[in-house]
Amino acid sequence: MAMTEDLENYFRGLVPPRSEFLRSLEEEARQERIPIVGPVVGELLFILARVVGARQILELGTATGYSAIHLAQAVEKEIGRVVTLEAEAAMAEQARHNIARAGLAERVELRVGPAQSLMAAMSGPFDLIFLDIDKEGYLPALTECHRLLRPGGLLVVDNTGFQGAADFNQALLADRRWRSVNLLCWLPEHSPEKDGLALAVKVSP
Repeated sequence: MAMTEDLENYFRGLVPPRSEFLRSLEEEARQERIPIVGPVVGELLFILARVVGARQILELGTATGYSAIHLAQAVEKEIGRVVTLEAEAAMAEQARHNIARAGLAERVELRVGPAQSLMAAMSGPFDLIFLDIDKEGYLPALTECHRLLRPGGLLVVDNTGFQGAADFNQALLADRRWRSVNLLCWLPEHSPEKDGLALAVKVSP
């Protein structure tokens, strides 16, 4: 059977619908040149959180709060919680404002500081971890992600197509404590639109 012609434009027409509020955050990110996951990965995060029955989620890299909002929406009915870590204080304040505007302040705990330091002081377990910090920080964060994630929990990693994530990608693939897959994706309105996403399940302590 023949493939659909011009697949990129075809899938651009399949971007999930979202609220005017989320669209305003997308426009804000464009104007301020702040990379966010966009509506496709945002909806994917919501779906993955629901699939694993997540109630406790850790996000590394809050930015404007766009992805934290999707994650918090996923756990809202379960009275769950999202802990999100942001290194920059000014960005954290912007995210707090956006999360409050979304009516999700009670579901999200935002902590400010370097992800590695904050994680070292934390205890889990979390059901899902979303990793989206500076790519050079991915590999150092992997050990803490494994410690904090429950057995059978899901690690979702954005931007694995970046050169800075290369060592992380190899380490994740080689680590038998994880079952993982790294996908080359076309992600309309993501930053950037052609990138990689990794999914990994913690299969052993």
